[in-house]
Amino acid sequence: QLGKLFEANIDASVKFMAHTGLVGCGWVEVPSKKGQVMPENSMMSRCQIEVTCNYKDLIVHSPDGEWADIAPLRTLSFDIECLRRKGLFPDPDHDSIIQISNIVKQQSQCEPFIRNCFVLGTCACIAGAHIIECKTEKELLERWAEFVRLVDPDIITGYNILNFDLPYILDRAKIIGLPLVAQLGRQKDRASEVSDTALFSRQLGNRVNKHIDIPGRVIFDVLQVVQRDYKLRCYKLNSVSDHFLNEQKEDVKHSMIPDLYNGDDQSRRRLAINCMKDSILPLRLLDKLMSIVNYIEMARVTGVPLSFLLTHGQQIKVLSMLLRRCRNEGFLLPVREANASMDLSYEGATVIEPLRGFYNEPIATLDFASLYPSIMIAHNLCYTTLMEGPQGKEGIDYIKTPAGNYFCTKERRRGLLTISLAQDLLAARKKAKDDLNKEKDEFKRMVYNGRQLVLKISANSVYGFTGASNGKLPCLEISSSVAAFGRQMIDLTKQTVEETYTKGYLGGKCPADAQVVYGDTDSVMVKFGVSAVADAMELGRHAATEVSKQFMAPIKLEFEKVYYPFLLVNKKRYAGFCFTRPDKHDNMDCKGLETVRRDICPLVASVMSTCLEKILVEGNAEQALIYAKKMISDLLSNKIDISQLIISKELTKSREKYQSKQAHVELAARMKRRDPGSAPILGDRVPYVFVATAKNVPAYKKAEDPVYVQDNNIPIDTQYYLTNQMAKPLARIFQPILGDRAEKILIEGEHTRARSVEQSGV
Repeated sequence: QLGKLFEANIDASVKFMAHTGLVGCGWVEVPSKKGQVMPENSMMSRCQIEVTCNYKDLIVHSPDGEWADIAPLRTLSFDIECLRRKGLFPDPDHDSIIQISNIVKQQSQCEPFIRNCFVLGTCACIAGAHIIECKTEKELLERWAEFVRLVDPDIITGYNILNFDLPYILDRAKIIGLPLVAQLGRQKDRASEVSDTALFSRQLGNRVNKHIDIPGRVIFDVLQVVQRDYKLRCYKLNSVSDHFLNEQKEDVKHSMIPDLYNGDDQSRRRLAINCMKDSILPLRLLDKLMSIVNYIEMARVTGVPLSFLLTHGQQIKVLSMLLRRCRNEGFLLPVREANASMDLSYEGATVIEPLRGFYNEPIATLDFASLYPSIMIAHNLCYTTLMEGPQGKEGIDYIKTPAGNYFCTKERRRGLLTISLAQDLLAARKKAKDDLNKEKDEFKRMVYNGRQLVLKISANSVYGFTGASNGKLPCLEISSSVAAFGRQMIDLTKQTVEETYTKGYLGGKCPADAQVVYGDTDSVMVKFGVSAVADAMELGRHAATEVSKQFMAPIKLEFEKVYYPFLLVNKKRYAGFCFTRPDKHDNMDCKGLETVRRDICPLVASVMSTCLEKILVEGNAEQALIYAKKMISDLLSNKIDISQLIISKELTKSREKYQSKQAHVELAARMKRRDPGSAPILGDRVPYVFVATAKNVPAYKKAEDPVYVQDNNIPIDTQYYLTNQMAKPLARIFQPILGDRAEKILIEGEHTRARSVEQSGV
């Protein structure tokens, strides 16, 4: 077609890797006599060995078997301390760098082999660490840059190093006039530059980050990895370390830094210990979360460079896999990006109306395994099988989906997406799980587990790729058809279970008619009328097998777990004790309730968790109500610690783009006026509390920074917390028990009259 573009919107490196078969973090061999080892005086890089060869001569090894091992990558974690002016955030135009700590570790080894700290001035010794004293900041920066080049790390990590530490060092070096400090990479005479980059994804929202290219090294910012992979209330290093490691930073506040630095050897030693702890914690987090291993496996599976996984969204991974399959099958990818005129809306998944209530009996959960990928494979839904209308015989040559679209059958042509899903992802995941079960070596087990997890994520992201409104290759016909098949399957599952599992079925094993009490997207919850968890499990497994017979392979309904007891509050809101074996429950599982939401203060989450425990474990709703009333009384009497009242919300867009005034947005603007350097930026979570004000003041004016509240002894608006934070969430879990009077019982009565003028504690 004249004038039509193909693959013009795909990154050149991704295209090159697809063309050659290279994958991120994979092994490549240069055959003997095919490459030229460059003499040292002709080398363009700082690598130990530099080889020039034709890319066609490369031998690319698939990351399996002996080539599944991960290279002994060297990781450098660092942190800086700055001599800030009183009350101000560090500014590279004015504030010196006084310390840089470094921890260097090799992949698969337990302990670091380098621990040091470059300090400005003198510093007392630290056991197990090397202190490098520097007389000037110029000397400190030059020696640190030379240290980085000498250590030659593959990965540079730390906490918030992309948006603070690295830009600060580069800006400071430029101001002082040290051009060599910017040459931190493996390419000679190539200075690193700082630029702003915007990223939008449904998972992360809008984010503006700094982009720094250090040739030959991957910048692995632990803050951004945790933000991407985990939903937490707070992303400060102290909070994240406490959550995952049960470990915290040294007790050194930013305001103490000038006094510690201007003191003596011992005070600077305390500052250096703090600085080194901030380098150690990111490494421990990476080890604990298996982040590097998991990201390496994702790079291998999807074929993209490791750095792309840290700087791009989900789409680049699917695009890379699809591009590789297209190259093998002789196809080109067209440029068909979504635009404002395209209508990509369609009906989503089915949610079966919940039969709300408290169930003091086992509820079996049946779940479709990899539902959307399985639908795409079973019905051959792909860009390459989409038809404009019916051609030939229905069922033999084509199918018509419940959404009214036409696709050719797999007997006529197998779709590239379905081949990629079936052969490249789901089959590879099965192999990885088999390898995991066979493997005895602990590190290799972690590698295989990381691989099977990323294969699962990659398979599930293919459906989203076809329906992404800002996508590279949107196709409404595929995404709407997948969702329509899913709705049809959930409805058929409900019908089959309720019509088949009637009283007396299976030789009396069914004591009552089965009832689907709830269903959502890819699962249904069934009340079989039995009293024992083991019986619910047996019937659940039987039902899953029988229902699966009605669907095309590889679609499969599986028994997942039993909830007992079970509190069904509303759509996507429920709680219960989860059993995957009959003798003991695994944990209390809460979905959609305020125990797991981050825009609700910890007090509400804590009170709800305890109430649910009393209702579900003890079966004592009366004690749960007594406890809830006591906590409400404590709140109104100012007996609750301020840390339990902090709410956090993310700044997802600039202030002017919000249609109405939001508490966290307006607070961020006020904080910026107070101190531009330390104020929250786009992508940050903004913590705040509601403070007492005059009557009828809107909520966005009540929000205040918790630190500012403590420093200025501002009272908390406890009544606002009761009315707007606690009342409705608590009423939701008590409503199935107390009925429509639940909220009134909770917020009215003697327990709401006790008050104190005391300030909430620290």
